[in-house]
Amino acid sequence: MIVSILLQAGGASQLMSFLPMVLIIIVFYFFMIRPQMKKAKDQKKFIEELKKGDRVITSAGIHGRIVDMNETSFLIEVESGAKIRFDKSAISLDASKALNAVKA
Repeated sequence: MIVSILLQAGGASQLMSFLPMVLIIIVFYFFMIRPQMKKAKDQKKFIEELKKGDRVITSAGIHGRIVDMNETSFLIEVESGAKIRFDKSAISLDASKALNAVKA
């Protein structure tokens, strides 16, 4: 009888020793992984909604207007009239939204 009580107490002790690790994983998920997944989803949606004539800023800081687009890239016209082709992943969501909010 005493042995069974000690074994039950030992099982609870093992569970309690894993509890901090489980809590750390949960906190890590909600503060690190989930926001990154949401940001990636928002970036993908933003890229899909872009169309000709939209003003954008690339991740390199180049400002321009979309002139042409295909499956993987945009042709962007900069202020001097030069046209540069960029991969779709090079368009910055945050900077482009800020640019359009200021000049709109």
